[in-house]
Amino acid sequence: MKNFKVSLPQAIEALEKKAVQKFTVLLKNGNMSLEYFSPDKIDSQTPHKQDELYVITSGSGTFFLKGERILFNTNDVLFVPAGMEHRFENFTDDFATWVIFYGPNGGEKV
Repeated sequence: MKNFKVSLPQAIEALEKKAVQKFTVLLKNGNMSLEYFSPDKIDSQTPHKQDELYVITSGSGTFFLKGERILFNTNDVLFVPAGMEHRFENFTDDFATWVIFYGPNGGEKV
């Protein structure tokens, strides 16, 4: 049966089971996926093929996007167009975020 619901405690538990990766895929349907992401000190991600939303569940820091740095806090939502360089910097040890990938590969040009 396909999952239609996931809670934050379930996401945290699933992430804790990962030995190496700092993210876990929790829901997936078509070209949409929901992940939970909590990097350890350094965010080494590269641009993605789909648009994405970050919904910050805990922590704060700086978000690098398109040559700019944006301060973020718990409960903020960040949008990243497909193919755009981005990463989290100088984030607190408790930093974690939902990640929602959606849309066709390549996304809409911004």
